[in-house]
Amino acid sequence: MSDNAGVAHEVNFDGLVGPTHNYGGLSYGNLASMNNLGAVSNPLGAVLQGIQKMRKLLDLGLVQGVLPPHERPAVSALRHFGFTGTDAEIVEAAAKAAPQLLMNCASASAMWTANAATVSPSADTRDGKVHFTPANLGSMFHRSLEPDFTGRTLKAIFADDTRFSHHAPIPYGGRMGDEGAANHGRLATGYGEQGAELFVYGHSAFEKQTRKVTFQARQAVEASHAIATSHQLDGRALAFVRQSAAAIDAGAFHNDVVSVTNGTALFYHEQAFEDKAEALDAITRACATLEFEPVFIEVPADRVSLETAIKTYLFNSQLVSLPEGGMALILPTESEENADTRSFVDDAIAGNGPITQAHYLDLKQSMKNGGGPACLRLRVVLTEAEQAALFGNCLMTHERLDDLEAWAKKHYRDQMMPEDVSDPQLYQETCAALDELTQLLDLGSLYDFQR
Repeated sequence: MSDNAGVAHEVNFDGLVGPTHNYGGLSYGNLASMNNLGAVSNPLGAVLQGIQKMRKLLDLGLVQGVLPPHERPAVSALRHFGFTGTDAEIVEAAAKAAPQLLMNCASASAMWTANAATVSPSADTRDGKVHFTPANLGSMFHRSLEPDFTGRTLKAIFADDTRFSHHAPIPYGGRMGDEGAANHGRLATGYGEQGAELFVYGHSAFEKQTRKVTFQARQAVEASHAIATSHQLDGRALAFVRQSAAAIDAGAFHNDVVSVTNGTALFYHEQAFEDKAEALDAITRACATLEFEPVFIEVPADRVSLETAIKTYLFNSQLVSLPEGGMALILPTESEENADTRSFVDDAIAGNGPITQAHYLDLKQSMKNGGGPACLRLRVVLTEAEQAALFGNCLMTHERLDDLEAWAKKHYRDQMMPEDVSDPQLYQETCAALDELTQLLDLGSLYDFQR
């Protein structure tokens, strides 16, 4: 295990919303994405809402980072489908010959960086390094385009190979899906202490389907085991837990829609896990090997139904430890506007549990596509020495957020329909925006069009 135990912080790396943010309805099983197909989006409003969330976490005294958007439309993917010519000519040709393919290649879904990768901190790993595995995201074509660039970005920022270890995505075929940190949690007495890692899966890649399902599960248990092994984790401090079929069928396409961890706390819906007693026992036993007891905060179904939990994204909140003590929930305003979820949060704060604050933020542009506060961030626990080793300007200050706001207002459209992704000018605008962003973040020539 790492000798760096002690001073460490959870750094939330939020994905900057890309200029092609639109409501294309591509994510089957994500009710918000499906229900808002064809609506008018506001890319500028979306990125500014995300920046405001980052600013709020900075105001709370937390460490905040950013990950850049992916290049979209993904012209390199369109070339693999046989389109030739200049980048603009390829976009124009694809719009005529294969508009649905272009729609998938133009998705801004990489903004939800909870799906970018699974990350294990140095306190948990045998070699004392922070380990990263980009998610293969093979269950959805538009998301399967992300792993290569995600890996490139993580290697650029976390470049010190004496401190960081990068793995290839889990090979995908059939149902060998890996959806990243959206199905991963960690419980520990402190960020710098060894933690118990929680892997939540929806199915085995090799099991036969024995029941009629509304939506397919996305995370394979085999992928979770492979990540735990390659990250050199302590097998005694691991829990592999099956997400409930009822939750998946109700639209909880990732586990972070029905549960979230922080510190020693697990905040979860009563129907989050297939066998609740077995799941909580597995988590308790993993924590016991590290000599601490988890704190379970259960939301009963008779107080907040699964339907309400998914609609409001109560559990897709960020649960964060405050510098002055206690924990805060960072929630979407949809949770504030619903009487059931607001009542439970108020009661949790009034009680003697770890949650002491709640902050409700307007993230409606992301929410309409099925992504709440937790979807927008990848949690990376880093010691101060590891933070100092990061490359570029991806750790935020208020001044850097000011620069990002000015950058977004310069480059982003304030209105977009899904069919607008066929505009070759949009691709040129996106490249100009991303080229300037890599200079702001000091990340060098990161994108294909820069190489």
